[in-house]
Amino acid sequence: MRILIDTNVVLDFLQEREPFVEDAAKLFAKIDAGEIEGFIAATTITNIYYIVRKAAGAIAAQNAIAQILTDLHICAVDRGILERAIALNFQDFEDAVQCACGIAHGVDAIVTRDASGFVSAGILVIAPGELENIGSGK
Repeated sequence: MRILIDTNVVLDFLQEREPFVEDAAKLFAKIDAGEIEGFIAATTITNIYYIVRKAAGAIAAQNAIAQILTDLHICAVDRGILERAIALNFQDFEDAVQCACGIAHGVDAIVTRDASGFVSAGILVIAPGELENIGSGK
């Protein structure tokens, strides 16, 4: 299964945010085990760096990015992605960019804690804890 991971879920894992860290950690364990292929938008990396640096400092932010680059596929964000994101007409442009990346990379689902941001995604949208109910496989 190929999934695009929303920024909030990646941050739950990296910052060990309660009560969400357990589900996020299970997701990343499935990625590490090769049961799931995880994707994020390139723009997510800059957001994560900014948030982690502000909360925990530059070294923690650099370590977080290194971990992301090891674990996940990075979806390029170019003109085509941005045009597709605009055409999606989402209320939140960041969510639209992530969704456009997911569409471009043929993901099976978007994993997020904020499904309302992806109502018209055209892709299955699930919470991290729902992954156990979805069949795995590459």
